Amino acid sequence: MAKKSAPRWLNPREMKAWRSYIIASRRLLEALDADLDGHDLTMADYEVMAQLSDAPGRRMRMSELAELAMLSKSRLSHRMKVMEKAGWVKREECVEDRRGYWAVMTDKGWKAILAAAPSHVESVRRRLIDQLSAKEQEALAGIFGHVTEELRNQFLEESKG
Repeated sequence: MAKKSAPRWLNPREMKAWRSYIIASRRLLEALDADLDGHDLTMADYEVMAQLSDAPGRRMRMSELAELAMLSKSRLSHRMKVMEKAGWVKREECVEDRRGYWAVMTDKGWKAILAAAPSHVESVRRRLIDQLSAKEQEALAGIFGHVTEELRNQFLEESKG
């Protein structure tokens, strides 16, 4: 039996970075979610719908959408059921290969995201972007671009298993 290695505890600098991130990110997501309440959207719904709104024909294969959003297929399926019930999206069988489904944004979904986008972007700007200098914004984009890439690789590895 392999001996388990000792945990690599966080030093004070690492702990400060971690706690700052986790507290700010949790509060930011809660605030952004609350700011979408008036549109009957959650951040999770908004993120999926934003991906669809940017896709050609406002449609994307479910597997591609799950990978892009880094959601398990079951979690995306649950989100889709909620959004289908609201009339924002629908699933269509892929006639090209019959193995998968398309996630398709409906006209009602398009109108919902168009209505929510101005207040959402104002919320993002007020709660995050305007709090940072241009240099800090670039640093944040670089840091989280790197972290996202690493997390995506881990997600893909874990979803294969």
